[in-house]
Amino acid sequence: MTSGDAVKTWICLLRAVNVGGTGKLPMAELRRMCEEIGFEQVRTYIASGNVVCRSGHDEAGVKAALEEALAGYAGKPVGVMVRSPKDMAAVLAGNPFADAPGNRCVTIFLDEAPPSDALDDLRGRKDERVALGRREIYVHYGDGMADSKLRIPAAANGTARNMNSVAKLVAMAREAAGD
Repeated sequence: MTSGDAVKTWICLLRAVNVGGTGKLPMAELRRMCEEIGFEQVRTYIASGNVVCRSGHDEAGVKAALEEALAGYAGKPVGVMVRSPKDMAAVLAGNPFADAPGNRCVTIFLDEAPPSDALDDLRGRKDERVALGRREIYVHYGDGMADSKLRIPAAANGTARNMNSVAKLVAMAREAAGD
């Protein structure tokens, strides 16, 4: 970051943190880590690795800085998906399953656009509805995900958030940006 860089708000989504007993990372430690690498106005949301912060880095710089710090902490790579508030708001607005309860619809965030044939490789599909986004895959789990056997190979390196969390992160990012 140089002194001429504009400070922007970012939403960071950590992969496989505090889920199913793996990747334990207290949110106070995550906030401290983010502050140590120069992020400002750091806020976390629930214990699954959601950070809203401000930084003079661009998206790639935020991702690289946080992944490096996390690797030092965890001793192994921890993936991070980064979105601007505008991008995250577009994910929320683009939800093809907006009629579904927010806790039964997830967005799987990816670093890049999912392959156009990503839906051809679904395994274990029952009544789930699945759609591709720009850098996301949307899934509506019908009656819930507890019994779902759905596997999406194209989503293997992504991280999922339900639409209630996406909406909350958009609101937090707007607040941080002063919108």
